[in-house]
Amino acid sequence: MTVATAQQFRKIALALDGTSEAPHFDRAAFKVRRIYATLAADGKSANLRFTPDEQELKCLTAPDGFERIANAWGLQGWTTVTLKAVTSDELKAALETAWRHAVPPPNKAKKSRI
Repeated sequence: MTVATAQQFRKIALALDGTSEAPHFDRAAFKVRRIYATLAADGKSANLRFTPDEQELKCLTAPDGFERIANAWGLQGWTTVTLKAVTSDELKAALETAWRHAVPPPNKAKKSRI
């Protein structure tokens, strides 16, 4: 079992279509249209944007790796992942889930009013 690292986090996140990295307070933020993940400066943890249902499932199935942020952001689905407590595959799946919430919806053809 390979545990996840900050280097893997960055590599996986930046490989997701449209993702860019920028400073965000004391963290590195990863975003497409909006921020979907932040990486702590010490590289030990990250915060991911899930739906509350996704958050609940992650926290129930992998409580050592995932924990709801203990504030209003956490009630919205923001979840802390402890990198050493998850595998690189678990991290990839979690990042992909969070990334889907930041991707713009597909363009729909405009309907003619004629």
